Amino acid sequence: MITTTELHLSASAKDLKKIPSDALVIAVAKGPDGPVLLESPLPAKAARALGDSLEVLGITGAADEVRRLPGLPETGADSLVLSGVGPLEGGTSPSTETLRRAAGAAVRQLVGLDTVVLALPADTTEAAAAVAEGAAFGAYSYDGHKSGLTPDGSVSTKNTRTAVKSVVVHTPVAAEAALTSALERATILGKNVNTTRTLVNQPPSHLYPETFAQAAKELARSLPVKVTIMDEKRLERDGYGGILGVGKGSSRPPRMVKVEYSPAKSAVHLALVGKGITFDSGGLSLKPAAGMQTMKLDMAGAAVVLSTLLAVAELGLPAKITAWLCLAENMPSGTAQRPEDVLSIYGGRTVEVLNTDAEGRLVLADGLAAASEEAPDAIIDIATLTGAQMIALGTRVSGVMGDDGVRDAVKAAADRAGEQFWPMPLPEELRPSLESQVADIANIGERNGGMMTAAVFLREFVGQVDGEKIPWAHLDIAGPAFNEGSPYGYTPKAGTGVGVRTLLAYVEDVLARTV
Repeated sequence: MITTTELHLSASAKDLKKIPSDALVIAVAKGPDGPVLLESPLPAKAARALGDSLEVLGITGAADEVRRLPGLPETGADSLVLSGVGPLEGGTSPSTETLRRAAGAAVRQLVGLDTVVLALPADTTEAAAAVAEGAAFGAYSYDGHKSGLTPDGSVSTKNTRTAVKSVVVHTPVAAEAALTSALERATILGKNVNTTRTLVNQPPSHLYPETFAQAAKELARSLPVKVTIMDEKRLERDGYGGILGVGKGSSRPPRMVKVEYSPAKSAVHLALVGKGITFDSGGLSLKPAAGMQTMKLDMAGAAVVLSTLLAVAELGLPAKITAWLCLAENMPSGTAQRPEDVLSIYGGRTVEVLNTDAEGRLVLADGLAAASEEAPDAIIDIATLTGAQMIALGTRVSGVMGDDGVRDAVKAAADRAGEQFWPMPLPEELRPSLESQVADIANIGERNGGMMTAAVFLREFVGQVDGEKIPWAHLDIAGPAFNEGSPYGYTPKAGTGVGVRTLLAYVEDVLARTV
């Protein structure tokens, strides 16, 4: 069972002495002449004394620097925490994303505390909302399947401290109605980003197509959402050859999960398609051992589209959203698909499988074809699809490709949400490399520019309405979906939840242009 944690967020403009807490967080910037204490609600004398002591304390104001000091008598907090925002570029106030990261870094590193007050520079609703979002993203912990038992049989809580439970955003706009809505949105968004992280962090022994499908059903239970689970028998009956082909080698059969949110007065219908490979061995085109060590992450796209739909439903947005979770486990065995096999994708188009490790595009092809049948206003697919994404853009910047209108709208939504996406082209010269002599298309083509070649393949399965192709974009989050390094800002180690913020912002932007 997937459990979701929800941070309690509130706002206050009260005197700090009247807000008891375990920690009070204020911001420090990295100035040209040394660290600078940013505007805070501390009394002038205390702020001046603290500011004069920063260098002596070895505080630089660098981003991600979080330092904990004894509390001041002028506050109601047990400890004072200084969170670095880095250099301030282009002005004297931090950007909204800088505030998100500073808030998230502090809350993430204050694990084990109950209540934290964030007194960062937040004198507008937008800034206060960014602080709240950062806190919601930072308040995450995943202990997985740790028993807490030590070698001598006793129980230790050392490695099982819980995330911060309650955060108060200290801001002069605390009483504004717009901030109340923003805090509700931040709470719901944070919960669903963290749900995505938890799904990604589940070991493949526990999260596989059947259990993922059940988790989707459980997570949607309290919302006005319909969940349809298609088992292997229905997949075969209806012709989902991509998912069936990829899942043939596993003892745990594939699933297609269709999740629908259909409010009575929907202004738009958007389809979200997510790659859900719960473990990717590469199949018969076997990955090297080191290449499998993080392959539980390969279902991140499916987790993102599920969580995005749940967030839209909980917010009650007037948009019909259909999410397609394409779930399979890619394993080698005597029943696995072989290189040079030909699969029939949903709708009838055929694919020659030249590399069984290029499996994500096969399950997405089924999802894109099925989603197209319902003639949505736009389709977005998201996947940990190619190693080429990391070669091109690194591990923190995702790629977005597709029709200009949707691609540019996704990029704008990502910028607003604070996630890093970069638009990439779909060169027409890549399409001939996907030609097959025995099928309609092959599943691999030109190696150079492999991220774009994969997107060109996917484009083939996006349908038409009245002779016009359905607007579409493809998001490749292969690197950013899983943080193999140290935590930073509001981003933990392992599953990051990247993509949920962008897709929710995209839905909101579409509604803003439509309603």
